[in-house]
Amino acid sequence: MLFQILKLVLWPRRGGEPQVVDFKPGVVNVISGGSKTGKSAVIPIIDYCLGAEKCTIPVGVIRSQCSWFGIVVATDQGQKLFARREPGDQRGTGDMYAIEASEVSVPGAIERANTTVGAVKAQLDRLAGLPQMSMEPGQERTFKSRPSFRDLAAFNFQPQNIVANPGVLFFKGDTTEHREKLRAIFPYVLGAVKGRTLAAKQQLEGLESELRRKELALKREQRAAEEWVSEAQTWLLKAREFGLAPPGDLPMTSNALIDALRPVLARDTHSPPSSEQTQDVLGHVAALRDEEREQARVAMGYRRRLADIERLQASGSAYGTGLQLQRERLDIAAWLRERFEAGSPDARHIAQHNVDRLDRLCAALQVMDANAASFPLFSEAVQAEVIEQRAGLEMATGRQRVVRAQLAEFERASQEAANEATSLRETDRFVGRLEQALRFYDRVGEGSALGAEVEELRGRVHTLRAIVREHDIAERMQSALNRIQSLTDQIVPKLDAEWKDDPIRLDPSELTVVVHREGRRDFLWEVGSGANWLAYHVAMTLALQQFFLTFNRHPVPGLLIYDQPSQVYFPKREDLISAENGGRSEDVRAVRDVFKVLGEAAVAAKGRLQIIVLDHAFKDVWGGLPGVELVDDWREERKLVPPGWLED
Repeated sequence: MLFQILKLVLWPRRGGEPQVVDFKPGVVNVISGGSKTGKSAVIPIIDYCLGAEKCTIPVGVIRSQCSWFGIVVATDQGQKLFARREPGDQRGTGDMYAIEASEVSVPGAIERANTTVGAVKAQLDRLAGLPQMSMEPGQERTFKSRPSFRDLAAFNFQPQNIVANPGVLFFKGDTTEHREKLRAIFPYVLGAVKGRTLAAKQQLEGLESELRRKELALKREQRAAEEWVSEAQTWLLKAREFGLAPPGDLPMTSNALIDALRPVLARDTHSPPSSEQTQDVLGHVAALRDEEREQARVAMGYRRRLADIERLQASGSAYGTGLQLQRERLDIAAWLRERFEAGSPDARHIAQHNVDRLDRLCAALQVMDANAASFPLFSEAVQAEVIEQRAGLEMATGRQRVVRAQLAEFERASQEAANEATSLRETDRFVGRLEQALRFYDRVGEGSALGAEVEELRGRVHTLRAIVREHDIAERMQSALNRIQSLTDQIVPKLDAEWKDDPIRLDPSELTVVVHREGRRDFLWEVGSGANWLAYHVAMTLALQQFFLTFNRHPVPGLLIYDQPSQVYFPKREDLISAENGGRSEDVRAVRDVFKVLGEAAVAAKGRLQIIVLDHAFKDVWGGLPGVELVDDWREERKLVPPGWLED
């Protein structure tokens, strides 16, 4: 993402021309200066103008003399000015001023706000191309909410308290809120989770909910269809009794029953039933009664076996309890044997006349242990048999209930038919009820369409699950971490690290660096020396930016700002004088190496990476390095806030 600082602007509180600090894109911009000149205010000003919740610009001269703070940035959509009012006694203000043009002209003064912090944040999110979906569906108000431009500042800023901090690698990584959010969005930042993946997660949640609902509806319809088969057999028997259907075997499938019942609606209902049809109906009734008796016999057998097994189970439980009790009583024999064999005096005194008896007790204990070891297998076998017998009993009683329901329905209908056999109106009523029943089945039959919908949904869910598979995300994550490690492997040897040849690896769960050396894994906070901390901070932040640049478009801005990277060395003035004469102290050489690595990275990025360094180091230290240029030298009367702004 192209997002580089072109200007840092301060508007005075008492009128006059604004203070403008110009930066160059695509190079290392160095602001060199002494203490109390405003260097450490640069990152807080840029952060505040980019929508930070709290203003961390140092109080004192800067806050008291400035009315607005602003930055001009170069983006893919042209230049943009983002300015924000000095908040006074508030934590921050929502008043902002924003303009955009192919080339922005800095206004001499800002009279009033023309936008808000919320609107600017939304614009920055769109500029970065960030997704609108949360990292996890339904987590909009948690740490797993959607990534924002504000979250990405972690990869851009290295303030003075972070740049060589052993406990914190990323900007604002020392607060719980930012740490948890950064952990959550890391898979997205490293490309393991893409916007397509987040969209698939959101869509998958909705589809899975719809699939569960339709699968439940399909099951209900399937149960209704199964129940209808039994009812339809009764309808067909009644139709035969009324003489509306020919005799024959009773169909067992819904389609066959429908084929047998539909012609009934077209038959002449004035024909009385034949004796052959009546005999056919009575034969089916007799078959149902035989089946009822058979199922009752089967169920009784299951009940007897279940009662026997449960008695056996109770006896086995009592046996196991007794076995355990005897085992505990005999355990003293094993203890005595151990004491005796160990030569304990008290054991020899107890056992010297009872060795045979002690052997018999230990042998009995071994038998007891063998029995106890086999007892769980016995219990499991008995329990499995209980489950099997109960399942068989449930199946037999279930079928018995179905048969009894069919008999009851038929007997009721048969009684009605016998009482009104001569009534054509009753026959017509039966045909009407049958017609309603068939219409119901037609509605149930729509379950075939529902089944097709369920299958189609299952296919879509399967496709989406393949996109969001955690295993694949983890593999992509490891691949990204491997690529970043290969980049740091090229950077660390160029810096003043103690173990130049030992690889370092990013740990996204701990948000730190892990040093792999001599078979060990040491976290950054476990490694000593400020030189090591600085080297690993510079190497990792640069490697991440180089990794981001491998994407056609990445949401993290190609921008790095370091504040006081030389603080761990503090080269003395005599070292700098020596440097002018061609000499180099170790500290000066180490600081120069940092600037050299930054310059090489900026040059290699071909304008896509801007680096800003705010440091005490004089140009004598880093001058003449490719890709490194001086922006301003804040010493003597030159400062971020011009001395002329100060009140008398």
